[in-house]
Amino acid sequence: MASNLYQQIEQLYDASSGLWEQIWGEHMHHGYYGRDGKYKINRRQAQIDLIEELLYWGKIDKAKKIVDIGCGIGGSTLFLAQKYQAKAQGITLSPQQAKRATERAKEAGLAERVSFQVADALQMPFADNSFDLVWSLESGEHMSDKTKFLQECYRVLQPGGKLVMATWCHRPTNSLAGELTADEQKHLKEIYRVYCLPYVISLPEYEAIALNCGFQNIRTDDWSIGVAPFWDVVIGSAFTPQAIIGLLGSGWQTIEAALSLSLMSRGYERGLIRFGLLVGEK
Repeated sequence: MASNLYQQIEQLYDASSGLWEQIWGEHMHHGYYGRDGKYKINRRQAQIDLIEELLYWGKIDKAKKIVDIGCGIGGSTLFLAQKYQAKAQGITLSPQQAKRATERAKEAGLAERVSFQVADALQMPFADNSFDLVWSLESGEHMSDKTKFLQECYRVLQPGGKLVMATWCHRPTNSLAGELTADEQKHLKEIYRVYCLPYVISLPEYEAIALNCGFQNIRTDDWSIGVAPFWDVVIGSAFTPQAIIGLLGSGWQTIEAALSLSLMSRGYERGLIRFGLLVGEK
């Protein structure tokens, strides 16, 4: 299953990343529109604000060695390296993303301290205790084994270092709403199929896994309201003439992903999809 999933993820991002950069820029993640989701700012600024707000929320004052898990074309990696004057490494399953991220590091004059490679986040090619900041911005949802993923994050983290993670979740099932309904499960399965996800879990489940892995001083938060407007912004920009021309040349998988953007928008509207945050220390 994992090898087939990895191939699907690689194909999706190999095909779509160039178009995403052309239309939307270097950041391949949600934007942040304030706690109430009502800030009126442009999409790119909202994406930068998400990074800054995560760092503030995670109380990241400094970092010397960073790994960005699921780095895309290096948007967050380069941002963090510049902000903290740090060394950084990014990993992705997409050779095209790694290649483009490497080019962008050279263009930014950061090639000596920022590097990118194709690697499996469940078997990271790094020694124990390698980084003082493990950064995972919207990559956890792609992991076929959430426990193994957090174990690896813990392994490569230095004592005293922090994991900062933001990931797609489904709503908690330990509340009055109860277990996921058949219709909710059907909705999730469509999202999984289109965006090459094995499954997602709830934020309380992530917290329990992190605790079992040994993380300390764990904090979590739900920023669903703050990021939900992002999908309507993307939907509005996905069907401009420039985007349509790019979509037509990027293959069916990318076209289907664009046509299915409303799956995420509706998921937030009905409270099924959640944007979960977790920070923990080693």
